[in-house]
Amino acid sequence: MAIREDVIVIGGGLAGSVAAIEAAETGASVRLVTYKKSTLRHASGLIDVLGYNGSDDPITDPFAALENLPADHPYSVAGEAAVHDGLDRFDEIVGDSYQGDHTDTNALIPTFGGAVKPTARYPAAAAAGIASDDRPMLIIGFEEMTEYNGSMLADHLEAAGVPFDVEGVECSFPGEYVNDSRVTRFAKRLDINENVEYEGRTTGAREALANEIEPHVGDAERVGLPAFLGDDHTDEVRTDLERHLGVDVFEIPMGPPSYPGIRLSDQLKDAVDEAGVRISAGNPVVGFEAEDGEIQSVTVDSKGREVPYHADEYVLATGGLVGKGIDSGREEGVTEPIFDCHIPHPEDRYDWFDKEAFGDQPFAHFGVVVDETMRPLSADDAPEFDNLRAAGAVIGGADTVAEKSQSGVSLATAVVAGERAGERAAKHEVSQ
Repeated sequence: MAIREDVIVIGGGLAGSVAAIEAAETGASVRLVTYKKSTLRHASGLIDVLGYNGSDDPITDPFAALENLPADHPYSVAGEAAVHDGLDRFDEIVGDSYQGDHTDTNALIPTFGGAVKPTARYPAAAAAGIASDDRPMLIIGFEEMTEYNGSMLADHLEAAGVPFDVEGVECSFPGEYVNDSRVTRFAKRLDINENVEYEGRTTGAREALANEIEPHVGDAERVGLPAFLGDDHTDEVRTDLERHLGVDVFEIPMGPPSYPGIRLSDQLKDAVDEAGVRISAGNPVVGFEAEDGEIQSVTVDSKGREVPYHADEYVLATGGLVGKGIDSGREEGVTEPIFDCHIPHPEDRYDWFDKEAFGDQPFAHFGVVVDETMRPLSADDAPEFDNLRAAGAVIGGADTVAEKSQSGVSLATAVVAGERAGERAAKHEVSQ
């Protein structure tokens, strides 16, 4: 049976979710088609607008720096208003679980590698760790977590010149563990406040953890831990630890599995549901039909059965090289695998990269080229299809990882693509 909507969004990450919500706000019927889990679940959960622009010094005010970006940068194409609108939509989705909306200035947030990252929005659970705060800090690592070392992180922060005293120690996480993914096991134990044996008595995991940390607090006025302080009850876990320790407690974003990323992914899914967007999950888009310069339908592989999904407007938000929204091969070069949209790139593969590992890598800029309404353009600068738009990392023109702008680009392009798709679908319906 064919499926019909006003707007179909392909891709369920930050860009796809926000584009779907934005389209639904226009009154359009919207379906979000996803295949794999979003890469958000492996990300830090921090929302960057613009952290760097060719210099080692972090940018203080990202909006003041937008005018210095090249004309083909996604921000330059979408416009500054779209960046603000994207952040406004994000703030509406996450509510008070994130901070940073009180200012246009970047905050500096410590990460698990000891770097200080400029970011526009950050989880409330990380707020007490902001680097502009001069209160002394204690970083807690755990002997059970070899990938995260509190002492090393503290040394790196000192080397970065933070304006506060910082120390790091290694503790033992209370309780015994089976040989599984410890980060998720730690989070679950704290989430449900599971009873553990600690120093000869049975107590809740939160109290046991606080007792393990307390002897090391000293003069510290805030304590940072890896970002696994629960999942469903993160605020309760932090509140209990703060009550036991008598100091502020904050999470330090870390690598996958990333609980801040997982929490944000869950919030986006809830927001998509609340917007009335229908979701088709777990089935890839494998083809499309087009006529007279417009896409008529996309073909979805539903357990081996090809099902046509019809719509007036489509949004491509499948991600970049990491998310497989862009592919490459020796024979075919760099491609966009669903609609075969044009992706500018050198023919010689040796020109795809810079020999310096930390140089300006050409491949990082690969992606579709879009107009101001986010329609992908062909090699001769004409729209590939009148009713196709793109959002997020599938759009090229910037190394968003190096300049710390990935989330901001996703938000800005998503609000434009979603709004334009919804409005155009409405006009199409009126004309019928």
